[in-house]
Amino acid sequence: MTEVDIVVAALAAGASAGLMETASAAVRDAYGALREAVRRRLSARGEEVLDAEQVEPGVWETRLREELIASGADRDQELLAAAENFRALVRSEGKYHVDTRGAKGVQIGDHSTQTNTFN
Repeated sequence: MTEVDIVVAALAAGASAGLMETASAAVRDAYGALREAVRRRLSARGEEVLDAEQVEPGVWETRLREELIASGADRDQELLAAAENFRALVRSEGKYHVDTRGAKGVQIGDHSTQTNTFN
């Protein structure tokens, strides 16, 4: 995955209405910072692609990727950092949503083993 692909993937993830409705303020703020960094990068080339409707799957991403490559976004450290920050927040927030009320012997995490004996 190239630097531009990371930015496009982060924007596509953030454009999801379900994510933005359930996301924390930190995730929404990170997404806003990412969009603003992209908007600044594309301002000379025409930022309308950022706000374009996602009519057909892949069309918006393709146009955005082309504009970002042409604008030199792959060398914009601020933009790349904003994309990675957003992706990291989404990954950390979206991994587990567990309600443990009334549960016994709960274990949450990856690749773990647990043995319970309830008397």
